[in-house]
Amino acid sequence: MTAEPRPPSIKRYLTRQPVMLTLLLGLAVVCFVAVSGLSRLYHAQQETLGNRWFARGVTDLNAGRFNVAVTEFRTALLYSRDNYAYELKLAEALRGMKKTDEAYAYLINLWERQPENGLVNLDLGRIAAAKSDTDHALRYYHNAIYAAWPGDEEKERRDVRLELIDFLLRTGAKTQAQSELIALEANLGDDPAQQTLVGDLFLRAQDYEHALAAYSVSLKSNHLSSNHHNPTATAGAGLAAFELGRYSLAARYLEAAVAAAPSDADSAARLKTAELVLRMDPFRERISVAQRNRTVVEAFALAGERLKSCVASESAVAGAATQPVLAEEWTKMKPQITERSLRRDPDMIHSAMELVFKIERQTNGVCGAATDRDTALLLIAKLHEGS
Repeated sequence: MTAEPRPPSIKRYLTRQPVMLTLLLGLAVVCFVAVSGLSRLYHAQQETLGNRWFARGVTDLNAGRFNVAVTEFRTALLYSRDNYAYELKLAEALRGMKKTDEAYAYLINLWERQPENGLVNLDLGRIAAAKSDTDHALRYYHNAIYAAWPGDEEKERRDVRLELIDFLLRTGAKTQAQSELIALEANLGDDPAQQTLVGDLFLRAQDYEHALAAYSVSLKSNHLSSNHHNPTATAGAGLAAFELGRYSLAARYLEAAVAAAPSDADSAARLKTAELVLRMDPFRERISVAQRNRTVVEAFALAGERLKSCVASESAVAGAATQPVLAEEWTKMKPQITERSLRRDPDMIHSAMELVFKIERQTNGVCGAATDRDTALLLIAKLHEGS
């Protein structure tokens, strides 16, 4: 009779269980490490592919191939969803393709995530500027100016403000542009190139006083650095002084500008006019009585010639009603306007010049093109109006 097999004892079972548990735990650890490694490898591969497509997109974006860049940035986002840098570049490419609404959707989402981001605010400002939305353009450009920027923060902020100023000038918002220029100038050093640029912008904003000051700083800095050749700043200073009615100063700058750049026809023309103003102004300082009287007689005769040419001009219709009155006044006063008469009665100088100025003003723009000397008389009239 065979014996039945004995069941495993409790003791043997208990000795095997820790071994099995240890093996299972070890297997689990190995599997976990393997899965983690595979996961890291997968994510690294995804990141590599995303970066590769992103780099291609940046190259095409910089080259102006916006449609290709859009596709590449979208592909990059497939490998790295919600990547801030990828979405920002995609928005820039979309803006390059004139898909403004789609670009705005990306940008406003990025702005909500990082409202202090300088690049995002700058792009939003550019979109507002393209739509001539001045209020929003100012808001986003100002956000960009005061945002944190990587690298040279001062340069980035300065460039943003310059872009804003250019937008304001292009839209005719000269007062706001002047305010931005004053803020820019306050943080600007004596660098000649920067001061010349600011002077040019002040000229565009028709703020001639600040323009002249900026050009003066630029020219002074050039002088201190032994670099005396800055025809742009010299011509700009001449123009600013000319517009301010400082003809003696303007003539000095313009003469230097023409000497440095003989092909500068505008400066040459202004120099000629400034010299005429200085020569034909009977009220200028340090002029002899005889010279003053000769100047008044010359101006009076010139005004009479202007009236005669006006009568012959077909464009004189607009001023036809006043011309006979002016001609009568001029004819009545003419016998008294001689050098001898003016020596005897100096008060006639003011009466004669008042009539000369009246004739030049009322015939300007309605009697054909003015001569250089007529233009000079108009400027002299403006110089002394109210005096």
